[in-house]
Amino acid sequence: MPYPTHRYRALCDLTPAEENALINLGDAEVVRRRGQTFQREGDVVSGFYLHIRGWISSSIVLRNGDRLIQKVHLPGDMLATPSMVLPHAADTLTAITEAVTAFVPYERIGQLWTEMPRLGALFTTAAQMERLALMDMLAITGNASAKEQLARLLVDLHTRLTPIDMVQDDSFHLPLTQEIIGDLVGLTAVHVNRTIRAMEAEGLISRQGHRFRLLDLPALRQLSPLPPRRPRFEAPWLPAAAV
Repeated sequence: MPYPTHRYRALCDLTPAEENALINLGDAEVVRRRGQTFQREGDVVSGFYLHIRGWISSSIVLRNGDRLIQKVHLPGDMLATPSMVLPHAADTLTAITEAVTAFVPYERIGQLWTEMPRLGALFTTAAQMERLALMDMLAITGNASAKEQLARLLVDLHTRLTPIDMVQDDSFHLPLTQEIIGDLVGLTAVHVNRTIRAMEAEGLISRQGHRFRLLDLPALRQLSPLPPRRPRFEAPWLPAAAV
């Protein structure tokens, strides 16, 4: 399975050369078993990972020893890029489900900026979209109700899963424990469970095991505290495309 390039195609029309460069940027694919940690906070780092398949979490350990999951990664993401500015890994990466990644040495991404400057610019833009997502999360943490927080998370997952064909009839598999969901929205697992039940009772969502269906997507979008971010397409400052 090739590396999904939808995040970049949302920013511009990739040339065949750019698409091929992205797909072949990483080393050989590596299968990560469920629960496997393949990068630990504090590890010496020499590159990042293309996320090809499965669900992966990014977490840090607080001074009191508690683990905090900050992000759930989906195919098409680039993992461990915040560590590019550090001598050691900024976070721990763990496979939530069986997952597939491909390692990219820093030297290779450096060559990309030289040989394909527009693709390098798109990489930078994709990283800024991640920053926007974190800004939005920080903006509403502690400033929104549990229902609003959960609505934002479900709408965000729906948006991110749709381009990789993982949404059918507004439903998708959600392999996250209530503890992980609680970390992502700043709630206890008990509060997450109570809020999910309340949203089911209101006809906003339905649930069968780990499969969630968004029954009233417009209402959930309205309930989300912030509107979705729409990336700018074909920004005029992008360098010329490689042919």
